[in-house]
Amino acid sequence: MDLGIHGRRAMVCASSRGLGRACANALAREGAAVVVNGRTAADVAETAAALEAEHGAEIIPVVADVTTAEGRAALLVACPEPDILVLNSAGPPPMPFSRIDGEIWERELHALMVAPLLLLREVLPGMRRRGFGRIVAITSAMVKSPHALMSLSHASRTGLTSVLKGQSRHVARDNVTINQLLPERIDTGRQRELAEHAMKARGITWEEVRAEQIASIAAGRLGTPDEFGDACAFLCSAQAGYISGQSLQLDGGSYEGLW
Repeated sequence: MDLGIHGRRAMVCASSRGLGRACANALAREGAAVVVNGRTAADVAETAAALEAEHGAEIIPVVADVTTAEGRAALLVACPEPDILVLNSAGPPPMPFSRIDGEIWERELHALMVAPLLLLREVLPGMRRRGFGRIVAITSAMVKSPHALMSLSHASRTGLTSVLKGQSRHVARDNVTINQLLPERIDTGRQRELAEHAMKARGITWEEVRAEQIASIAAGRLGTPDEFGDACAFLCSAQAGYISGQSLQLDGGSYEGLW
C-alpha cells in the first residue's frame, strides 16, 4: 500500500534509538523527508546514515534535547513546516511513590507533558493552514493500566493524553489528526533497561526477567520495533485521515479492558 506521504516532511523526536528510530525508519521507507533527533551526536549520525543508505530518503540529523527551549528551536530551524510530528521522549526509571519529591515531579512533568505540548503549539497552526497534519505521540500502555512503580510515567503521559484528545477534536476539520501509540513490551533498549532494574531490585537472573516479560504478553512474545514503526507510519498516512483522538495499544492483545 502506498501511504501517500512520499515527499512529506516528518519531525521525529528522540529518534536516534528505540521506538523513535523505528518510526523514523518506517517513515523514511515511505519516502518522507525525516528529521532524526537525539541528544548524543554519535547515535544521531549513525541513525541518519543508516536510514539514508537503506531508503535513499532525505534525512536531516539534529542533535538536540527536545525538553529544552533551545532543543525545540533547533528542530524548528531544521524543519520549520513539518507535515508529520512524532512526539517521543525517554521514559523515566521505575521509582516508588514515596521517593518522588517535588523536584523530580517537576522535571518529569516538564519532559513528558509540557515540552511535547510546547513543540506541538509551534507546528499546529501551520499544519491547519496547509490542510494536512499528522501528529502521533508515543506514550505508554500504563496510561490505561497504571503501575505503582511507574507513577512518573503515567501521570505525565495521562496529562498529555487529555490535552491531545481535546486538540484532536478542535483541528480535525483541517485534516490534522492527533493520535497516540501505547506500547507494551516492545523489544527495545527500554525493555532491557527495565529488565536490568528488576534484576538488581529482586535479585533474579536475566533469563528469569525476560521470561516474566514474555509471560505478561497475551501473544506470548515481545513486539518488534518494525511492527511499532509500521503502526506509526499508517497513522501518518493519507488513508488515516478519518482516525483521530485515538490511543492505539500495541501490546499483543494483553489489555483486559474494553477501552
